[in-house]
Amino acid sequence: MIDLIRETEKAGEIGIIGHIRPDGDCVGSCLALKAYLENVYKDREKRVTVYLEKPAEIFSYLKGYDEIDSEYTIRKLDVCFSIDVSSLDRLGEGLRLFQEADRSICIDHHISNNGLGDVNLIEPGASSTSEVLATLFLDEYMDAEVAKAVFTGIVHDSGVFQYSCMSRRSFEIVGKLCDYDFDRTEIIDETFYRKSYAQNQILGRTLMESILFMNGRCIAGAVNRKTMDFYNLGPKDLDGIVNQLRVTRGVEVAIFMYELHSLEYKVSMRSNGRVDVAKIAELFGGGGHVRAAGCTMNGTYYDVLNNLSAQIVKQLDPVQ
Repeated sequence: MIDLIRETEKAGEIGIIGHIRPDGDCVGSCLALKAYLENVYKDREKRVTVYLEKPAEIFSYLKGYDEIDSEYTIRKLDVCFSIDVSSLDRLGEGLRLFQEADRSICIDHHISNNGLGDVNLIEPGASSTSEVLATLFLDEYMDAEVAKAVFTGIVHDSGVFQYSCMSRRSFEIVGKLCDYDFDRTEIIDETFYRKSYAQNQILGRTLMESILFMNGRCIAGAVNRKTMDFYNLGPKDLDGIVNQLRVTRGVEVAIFMYELHSLEYKVSMRSNGRVDVAKIAELFGGGGHVRAAGCTMNGTYYDVLNNLSAQIVKQLDPVQ
């Protein structure tokens, strides 16, 4: 267990770095830690900076959102946290800051994380990195802003509490967060369910053009660069599509990919239990969790799909 106060009490410059293309858990956990440390040291001169690629506007209600350093301003850090980051390459522009800090601390829940810092706390069984952080927070320094950020992270990485990663501890933490005054329903609706008309259009198009294979046990959908440009949407606008594919009746594995560049795709996979998609993602330089993982792959859409299928079938139909 990490003692956050002991690790930071002598530090003047504290950095918090999340992964590239930050999702709800990444944004929530980074801003939760910032808000918590600022409560701890409200009467002392310390600077706590979150470094992230600019997160989606839907998270702008979180305290500290407007103070995020998306330029990765280079300064010497006394302590630097990597939060929700499974591997060094996922730190992006923040890698140099993390490696040059006097002390580096890694807090994460990805099973593929082997430890990135001088100090490491990795709990693969946790619903989210936000949950892991919540176990380190002392009640006397908690408030509604910290609770709101932790709640956001857990909501997003658990699929609104429905994934198997939600344990008794997870629900107990969520229960404690409910003691603080913030609009939980609005957070869930606004950041998880509510979509723009264009987002719904591209979701519908992806579902309509998706393909079932392996006797209906797998489903795949893709969005190319041209389509994203047509709808004027970016990667953050595609959140949720893979989850909608996953709930297709009879499906064991859902695959969604979007084109980053010519012959390069960002791949997201979701499993309904029989397939460990983290193992597959790791083979292609990615990672994640047993039921939710991703990677970046090169080739045509069908090249990528064939390479993934070859690994999925090994788990669905192992040689007797």
